[in-house]
Amino acid sequence: MKTNAENPEISRTAGKGMVVAAEAEAARVGTDLLNAGGNAIDAAVGVGFALAVTYPAAGNLGGGGFLVGSVGRERSRVDSVALDFREVAPQAATESMYSEAHAQGKEEASLTGHLAAGVPGSVDGMLHALDRWGSLPREQVLAPAIRLAREGFAMTERTHRMLNSSRTRDRMLRYRASADLFYPEGKAFPAGKIFRQPELANTLELIARNGRAGFYEGEVADHLVTEMKRGGGIIRPDDLKTYRCVERDPIRFKTESGSAITMPPPSSGGVCLAQISKMMENAKIKASEVGSPRHLHWMAESMRRSFADRNTWLGDPDFVDCHLERLLDPDYLADKAADIQPDKATPSTSLVPEENLPKESEQTTHYSVVDKHGNGVAVTTTLNGSFGSKVLVPGAGFLLNNEMDDFTARPGVPNLFGLIQGKPNAIAPGKRPLSSMSPTVCLSDGTDNAEEVLAVLGTPGGPTIITNVFQVLYALDHLKLSPELAVTMPKMHHQCFPDRLDLEKSVPQSTRGLLKVMNHTIGTRNSIGDFQLISRMYRSKWVGISDPRGAGSVSAQ
Repeated sequence: MKTNAENPEISRTAGKGMVVAAEAEAARVGTDLLNAGGNAIDAAVGVGFALAVTYPAAGNLGGGGFLVGSVGRERSRVDSVALDFREVAPQAATESMYSEAHAQGKEEASLTGHLAAGVPGSVDGMLHALDRWGSLPREQVLAPAIRLAREGFAMTERTHRMLNSSRTRDRMLRYRASADLFYPEGKAFPAGKIFRQPELANTLELIARNGRAGFYEGEVADHLVTEMKRGGGIIRPDDLKTYRCVERDPIRFKTESGSAITMPPPSSGGVCLAQISKMMENAKIKASEVGSPRHLHWMAESMRRSFADRNTWLGDPDFVDCHLERLLDPDYLADKAADIQPDKATPSTSLVPEENLPKESEQTTHYSVVDKHGNGVAVTTTLNGSFGSKVLVPGAGFLLNNEMDDFTARPGVPNLFGLIQGKPNAIAPGKRPLSSMSPTVCLSDGTDNAEEVLAVLGTPGGPTIITNVFQVLYALDHLKLSPELAVTMPKMHHQCFPDRLDLEKSVPQSTRGLLKVMNHTIGTRNSIGDFQLISRMYRSKWVGISDPRGAGSVSAQ
């Protein structure tokens, strides 16, 4: 893994605005909008639309996501916002639809193809954020994405490599429009060659001209519904017309530096982050213990207990009672922490029966934005799996998500990410699937209008999002590590089931051996996450870090 010193593009310091994203062209779009007088929301929306062009594996028009922000300082009114633009199940969806498909031999129905797609939320969410908290005209904010789609950009090595994966290639080639765009002459589009997307440019122009009606009605909607009918999907015109993002109250919990705001359900991220943070108070880990068996053990045991609650209780709050008051109650969490044995792993089956538990692709993307006013915005968005359902909408040029797999598609059967999900996350028409996406903003102590943004953070990675965001937050806030060390230090993950502590391969064998003595089952991952962090905790200026595990970029004013 390269260090930040070896690759300065992924680490920068700035006194004004900054964007940290998984793709360099999109990051530059954000700072260009900041330089044009835009605020953090303007930049975030511009980056979101640009990523739909330059990072098609996860950036999107046909997916969904979450936005968390502390905004409005230029208007002397600070708002803590949590915007839910998660996909929803179509009206024709049923709880048993994938069990029935599986019985018919369609084992990938929730992962690949038209039936896997939920109703997209990204366009509505981005436009709502721009209308509500932005300052620049819609046409100006979308212009860079339109240009990148129309004129093209050099295909990145990362996207080429992802397209060249045999698993992705075999599935993408099943769909003519996807094959024609990404695999000319049957081969993955070459790295370095200019990649143009004229149909996507037309769609973006319609959105710029007509707002949400340019996507959810008219020509683009017709293209989407026609493709659904052709391929056996169930999204219909009314599903598109009636889709709306939702403003929700952020989850807020105390930190040593002040507080953190993050996403409530249908994200499980905020609840889990708050729970793990509270349980870790009992550990009293010191900076000198970073990466030690004791440090990793306490994190694993706290994560294990939080994921047991996640899998049992959480879902779309518009459909189920998530029991947030109880799950976030300090006494309840103190009891859970007291149950942790300091030198012995707790079997996950002793916390919750495996068959009662609530997968999620790791191909999300996250970006962080701050502006000269001190506003901070964190956005995590996804198609779910890499390139989503693999279905490109002919005539409209965008990929559809396979987000329906994030529901409990088949109770007791692991999803794409190995999560076994429960009844609260069962499929229902109009319902949002449970997510792990955890965009987070850290704030200083103070009244609402006096709170300062200290850090903006997030990462892709399916369920590892929660555990990775916690580790970076804990390293910054509690252990007082530098932003560089917080992002690059070896990461771990535990999600209750499978009952396994996953460690990055850089964790020493001696540490692994001691954790095995504590009865942990140890797994190895090449890397965990692709963190995008902006922080000024204990600093006078912003420090931006794009995780060297990925291929992202920091762009600053």
